Amino acid sequence: MLASAISGACVVERVIPAPFEDIWSVVSALEEEFGTFEPDMRHLTVVSGHGSERLVVKARSRYGMRARFDVELCPGWCWMQSRFLIVGVAAVPVPGGTLVAQTGGVRVPGRAALVPVGVRTAGEKALARLEAKVTRR
Repeated sequence: MLASAISGACVVERVIPAPFEDIWSVVSALEEEFGTFEPDMRHLTVVSGHGSERLVVKARSRYGMRARFDVELCPGWCWMQSRFLIVGVAAVPVPGGTLVAQTGGVRVPGRAALVPVGVRTAGEKALARLEAKVTRR
């Protein structure tokens, strides 16, 4: 479902041997934790919507670029969309841990498509970093 409507999206999945609550406490802590596992994010600041499922977030990348994201955040679902970027994370409990899926990439202006370059590698890196962070606790 993460990428079904977006051409060029690549979804990476991993079962992380940790409870859903532990995984989601990291994913949903946008200001404190999101940049610790998402490779291209350094810092996020919620500018509106605190405590709701619809947020506006300002993000800064590791390369100094900035973006304003509209975010839908609820248990098991995080969808972040800016003018040029998309990041999505979904999670569900499964036997042996939590199944986590991630997608993201650069949007093609005027089209429902992503530039697929590096999406799989970035997703795999994000989920490996998330797993390492959660299993170290």
